[in-house]
Amino acid sequence: MTLTKISRACLIGLGATFILSACGGSDPIGYIPPPQPPAPPTPPTAPTPLPTFDADGVLEANIRWTDFGVPHITADNLESMSFGVGYAFAKDNMCILADQIVRYNSERAKYFGPDAVPGSGDAAHLINDFGFLTVGIRQLAEDNFTRLSENTRAMMSGYTKGFNQFMMDTPVAEQDPRCAGQPWLQPIDEIDILTYSLGISLLPGAANFLPAMFAAAPPGESFLPTPVAAPRAARGQDVVPFAMNPQIDLPVINEQELGSNGWGLGSDMTENGMGMVLGNPHFPHGGELRFWQFHTKIPGHLNVMGGSLSGMPGAVNIGFNENVAWTHTFSTAEHFVMYQLTLDEADPTNLTHTVDGQPVSIVPIELEIDVATGPNSSIRMAKTAYTTNYGPMVVVPGNFAWGGGQAFAVKDVNLPNFDVLDHWLGMNLAGNMEEFKQAFRDYDGVIFNNTMAASKEGEVFYIDDSTVPRLTSTGVDLITTNPLLVATREAAGFTVLPGFISQADFNRPVPFAEAPQYSGTDYVQNSNDSFWLTNLASPITGVSPLYGEVDNEQSLRSRMAHELLATAGGSDGLFNLTEVEDALLGNHSYLAIAVLDDLLAACQSQGTTPVVLSGANVDISAGCAALALWDGRMNKDSVAAHLFREFAFAFNRDPQWVNPFDPEQPATTPNTLDANATTMAQFAQAIANVQAAGLALDAPLGDVQFVERSLPNGQASGVKIPWAGAHNVEGGFNVFSNRSNNGTLLPRHSYSTLDGTMLSADAEGYHITYGSSWMMVVNFTADGPVAKGLLSYSQSDVAGSDHYLDQTMLYSEQPQLRPLRFTESDIEANKILELNVSNAPATE
Repeated sequence: MTLTKISRACLIGLGATFILSACGGSDPIGYIPPPQPPAPPTPPTAPTPLPTFDADGVLEANIRWTDFGVPHITADNLESMSFGVGYAFAKDNMCILADQIVRYNSERAKYFGPDAVPGSGDAAHLINDFGFLTVGIRQLAEDNFTRLSENTRAMMSGYTKGFNQFMMDTPVAEQDPRCAGQPWLQPIDEIDILTYSLGISLLPGAANFLPAMFAAAPPGESFLPTPVAAPRAARGQDVVPFAMNPQIDLPVINEQELGSNGWGLGSDMTENGMGMVLGNPHFPHGGELRFWQFHTKIPGHLNVMGGSLSGMPGAVNIGFNENVAWTHTFSTAEHFVMYQLTLDEADPTNLTHTVDGQPVSIVPIELEIDVATGPNSSIRMAKTAYTTNYGPMVVVPGNFAWGGGQAFAVKDVNLPNFDVLDHWLGMNLAGNMEEFKQAFRDYDGVIFNNTMAASKEGEVFYIDDSTVPRLTSTGVDLITTNPLLVATREAAGFTVLPGFISQADFNRPVPFAEAPQYSGTDYVQNSNDSFWLTNLASPITGVSPLYGEVDNEQSLRSRMAHELLATAGGSDGLFNLTEVEDALLGNHSYLAIAVLDDLLAACQSQGTTPVVLSGANVDISAGCAALALWDGRMNKDSVAAHLFREFAFAFNRDPQWVNPFDPEQPATTPNTLDANATTMAQFAQAIANVQAAGLALDAPLGDVQFVERSLPNGQASGVKIPWAGAHNVEGGFNVFSNRSNNGTLLPRHSYSTLDGTMLSADAEGYHITYGSSWMMVVNFTADGPVAKGLLSYSQSDVAGSDHYLDQTMLYSEQPQLRPLRFTESDIEANKILELNVSNAPATE
C-alpha cells in the first residue's frame, strides 16, 4: 500500500493502520488514506533467449574434471559450451573422431590404400570412399550448412574449434600415439562434423549398401574404377596398379546386433512417486559408437549430464537434467526402402526406367578419389556411380541384378537428416515432459532409436520416433498383402517395393502423431523387440508395419526385462535407486530361469549313457555334474556359467520347447524344456565346445570371460581383466559379447571363435569388446535428480591415461555403478582438475 499524502514520512505498518514515526510531515497524525485501485499486474518477463554464438568470437569455457575423468563444462553460450566439449572430448578420444572424419570424407584410400587387408584386393577403402561420394554426404554438408538452425551451427562451430584447440595446445609427443603426427590427423571444421553426422545417420540404412552401390553398373559395363588418365572404354582392372576383387554380398542390417535396455518408471512404480530412468545401451566398446560422459551448463538455460556417442557436438544423447531423464534403445524399425525398377524397353542402354508409364532417367555421376599406392605415391581413380529419383542404384549379384528388364535402387529416409543436433538439444533443454515431447513434434532426428523418458512429476513417455518412411496406403497394402513382396521382405530382412508406380514411393518420414507411443504414470520399457509391448498391460498396435512386428515371440532378453519389472521392486513392488541398479547388474539369465531345472534333471537321468553327437558317442555326465554347481547367474564366481552359455548357443539354433509361443501370454511363452534327444545333443555340443577351447567344465566365469585391451600398435596387451556379465543368447539383461569391427581403422587385436559361438580357443575364453557401455540410473527427488552410472570401458581411449581403465577395473572388481556428480557441491568436492580453455591468441 502506498500513502501518497505522506511523501516524506517513515511509516510502520500495523495491520491496516499506520502511525507516524519521528520523520515529520504535513498530514495529521493517524491519517488513513482512501482505498487505492489495485496496481496493474506485472507482465511476465519473457525468458532470455538461449545464447548461441559468442559475441566477439573469443570462445571461453571452464572445465572441471571430477573422479573417473568426467568433465563438467560451463560457458555463457552454445558455441563456447561446445568448444569446451570438443576440447575435453579430444583429450580422451581424438584418434577415433579423426579416423571417422577421414572415413566419411571419402579419404580412406587416400591415406591407407585401396584395401582393408593390404594387397588382398578386397577394395574395402575404395568401396567406402566411392560409396559415401555416391550418397553425397560431403556435398550435402557443403550445400546446406548455412541453412541449418543457429543452434546447430553454433554447436558445430564451437565443437570443431575446441577439438582443434586441444590439438594445438598438446605437443605431439603427448598425443595418442595411434594418430599423433599422422598425415590424416588434421584440424576439422563445421563441414567435416556435419558430414560425419550425415554419415552416422545412414548406419541403419544406405551405409549397408556401399558395396552394392560400388557394384552398380549397366549390363555389359565394368563397375571397377580406373585411373583418371585411362579412357572410359579401357575400364577394367588390367589398367589398375593393384588387384580389385571385392566381395559383394547381401547386407545384413544391424550386423553388429546393436541393442540396449531402457526403462522409464513413473509415480505408480517408484517408492517416492517421482520418475526414474534406467539407461543401458549395448554398443561397441571402441570405435565410432563409443560413448563418452560429460556435463554441460549454460547458467540460466542448460544443465544436463549424460553420455553421447563420439563426435556429438555438445548435446547429451542419454542423460538427464533437473526435470526429465531419458534413454534410447535400437529400434526394430526400417529406415529405407529398396525399389525394384522396371527398365524402359525403348532404351537399349538400360539407363531409363518408368514410373506411372513415364520414362525417368537413371543418371550417371562421375566420381574421383585419391588412392595411395605406396608410402610416397598415389593415383587418381575415377568411377561412375548411378542414381535415380529414388536414390543410388545397387547391384548384389544373385539377388538384385541390373538387367533383364529390371534394376534396383535404395531410398533412405535419413538421406539427409539435418535434425539430429536440434532434436537432442531440445531434449536437453526440456523443462517438463510436455517440452520433452515437443522436441519430437518439432524434429525427427533420433535416427534409429526408441526413446523412454520419465519426469520429476512421475510421468513416463515412450516413442519410436526413429526416422521411418511414411508409406502410402498403397505401399502398406503391397508389403502386407502381396505374397511375393511379403516373402521377399522376410527373406531379405528389409522392404522391397515396385518402383514403376508413384503410389509406392514415400516423400517424408512418419510424423509424430503417427509414431508408436505411450504416456502414463506406470512404466515404459524396451529391450530391442518392437514397440508392441512397451507396456505389457497396454500393447501398442495400429502403426506402420515398417516399425516392426506385433503378436510376435519376444526375445529372451525382453522376457527378462518383463520378469525384472514384475519382481525386482521388492515386497512393495515399488522401485528405489538401489533396486533398479541391482536389476541391471544382477547378471540374470532368463533361459536358466526357464529350463535349468529341467535340463539338470534330463542330463542326470541320462547318466553315463552316451549321447550321439555328429556320429560320435559323448559321455555328458561330467558336464552334468559341473552344471549342477552353477548358481544360475553370470557373475565372476559363477561356476560352469560358460557351459550353460554354450548350451544356449546350441539351443538357440533349434529351440526345444514343449509349449509354443502364445500371443496372449507373450512374456511367458514359449516355455517348458522338451528334454528330448535333440536337447541332449545340444548339451553334448556345449561340452565339446568348452573342451575344444581348453577350458575346465567347472571353471568360474571370471576365469573364462575377460576384457583385454590392445596396445597402441594393435597387439594384445596380455592383461586379461576378469569380467562378469551375461549374453543375449542365454536371455541376459546386462549383456556383453565380442565384435571384430568397430568401424575404425585404429589398430586392435581380435581372436577367432569356434563355429556358432563367441568362445575362442585362441583366447581361452570370451574376449569382451561389446555390450553394456554407458549405464545409468536416475531417480528424481525433492532435492533434485540423484543418479549413478558407469562407462564400462572407461572415459579415455588413450592408453596410459589415468582414466583408460579406472571404471573398467571398478566393474571388474564387482559390477557396480558410481555416483554421478551433478550438484555444484558434489562437483567441487570431487574435482581433480580445472582448466579455463579459450581460443584467444596467446599473449607474450
